[in-house]
Amino acid sequence: MKRSYLIAGFLALAATGWVVSGQVDQGDSPKAARKPPADLTATQIVPRVRVRTLIAQPRQAEVILRGRTEAIRKVDVKAETYGRIIELKVEKGDRVEKGAVLARLSPEDRPARLAEAKALRDQREIEYQASHRLSKKGYRAETQLAGAKAALEAAAAAVTRAQVALRNTTIRAPFDGLVVARGAEIGDFIEQGDPVVRIIDLDPVLAVAQISERDRGRVTVGAPARVTLIGGREVVGKVRFVTAEAEPTTRTFRIEIELPNPDSEIPDGITAEIRLPLGVVIAHRVSPAILTLTDDGLIGVKTLGPDNRVRFHPIQIIGDGADGVWLSGLPNRITLITVGQEFVAEGQTVRPIDEADLPPGSESGP
Repeated sequence: MKRSYLIAGFLALAATGWVVSGQVDQGDSPKAARKPPADLTATQIVPRVRVRTLIAQPRQAEVILRGRTEAIRKVDVKAETYGRIIELKVEKGDRVEKGAVLARLSPEDRPARLAEAKALRDQREIEYQASHRLSKKGYRAETQLAGAKAALEAAAAAVTRAQVALRNTTIRAPFDGLVVARGAEIGDFIEQGDPVVRIIDLDPVLAVAQISERDRGRVTVGAPARVTLIGGREVVGKVRFVTAEAEPTTRTFRIEIELPNPDSEIPDGITAEIRLPLGVVIAHRVSPAILTLTDDGLIGVKTLGPDNRVRFHPIQIIGDGADGVWLSGLPNRITLITVGQEFVAEGQTVRPIDEADLPPGSESGP
């Protein structure tokens, strides 16, 4: 036990001596020189970007819309009276002319009703003529003559109704068109208003789409339009109609392009791309890969100013194709950031590398 106390005391004295010696040495040594603060700006890395100088070119501005074809007229031809179908004159796919017979209904007792109405009309005619002669001689009152005339006119109206009822048993095409459906078959009993045949008119045919409120005022009725169909066929037409009422949810307007279709080769309901020329503007052609989007949803490009600071320019796409997109809303001459624009912000200083200074075939970034 005594030995352990001695060891502990020795260690305490040694520790005290080491601390005291350190303080003495610190007091006797010359004052240490302070180092200057680190220059952090010297260690900041200025990002590099690849740039290209572009000069605007004349370009035909276009509004490009995605839509579909639509028959200019389509109708379900319905029965105007009741009856059983005894004849159907058309099949699906048949072309019909206005007034062509589509179907016939059984006349039932309509011919007999017409004959009865005619007989009554003839009787009323005789009665009226007799009353008229007697009235002239003073043997018939004016009221009796008026009653005979009214009876004659009622009988004539009954004849007309019977004729219409009999005529309505023959169903005819309301316009030139193509039969696309049959709603009844021979032997079916149909009521007034039941559909019998559907006909569509495809000459001309329409290409319909929705145009934005921004572009609506730039398009006029009668203006030319080019429509590319799903198979690649291109048809030239004209603007037929632009509605004055916007869709409440999308704020877009229906536009109709009239296309010639004499052989009805363009069907109803296929995809169509509509191009509406708006005149020549000064624009830049760029790759769509350089377009950027702000947090506010603005689409644009990033360029460099003379001070090598990044600038954002909102743009408007006026056309596109296999060679790129055409943009308006930019200065005539710009230094466009083509690589690295995703990693720099507006107002930031960068170190540009001109694409013209890169070796041929260089594909890597700056």
